[in-house]
Amino acid sequence: MAAKLYDLELSGNCYKVRLLCALLGVPLEIIPVDFLSGAHKKSPLSDLNPFGEIPIFQDGDLVLRDSQAILVYIARKWVREDWLPTNAEELARVSEWLMVAENEIARGPNDARLHDKFGYKLDVDQARAKAARVLGILDQHLATRSWLALGRPTIADIACMPYVALGHEGGVPLDGYPAVAAWVSRIKALPGFIGMPAI
Repeated sequence: MAAKLYDLELSGNCYKVRLLCALLGVPLEIIPVDFLSGAHKKSPLSDLNPFGEIPIFQDGDLVLRDSQAILVYIARKWVREDWLPTNAEELARVSEWLMVAENEIARGPNDARLHDKFGYKLDVDQARAKAARVLGILDQHLATRSWLALGRPTIADIACMPYVALGHEGGVPLDGYPAVAAWVSRIKALPGFIGMPAI
């Protein structure tokens, strides 16, 4: 039986899960969530995730609520050592970038997009400044390598790419970050790649 993803098509965090499953050939049942009516903040979804957020991933009796944690679970359950190694150093390298996705990218390009596209009330100038900082670091890092953590694509790339690639929806285009733009193109060229609106 396929795992279930309670999903919003415009959410980069939901997209991470859809994308990894597509790349790995993992069957997934997509259950659209009526986000505008706040379905994610009411029962039964709030019973699955008391934080009132999506994605929510359900595999049998297991329920997971954070996109990075879901990526870890999928890669490990489907025994994809190539996407999430168990070697201590390589695992730590991937984990570093999962934290960047959760912090600098979420508070930078993602927050800028939340402001511009969805009308969230937040300090958009601060979000764009954070975006510029993290994109500068990413561009320097990717200028000498093809992938974020290792010499191949891993869940680190899947965790970090969506909100970077969606930055233009928050006034944070990739002009001036050629290495980042090339990295996004490499991910798009992976066999099994699927897109989302604006990517």
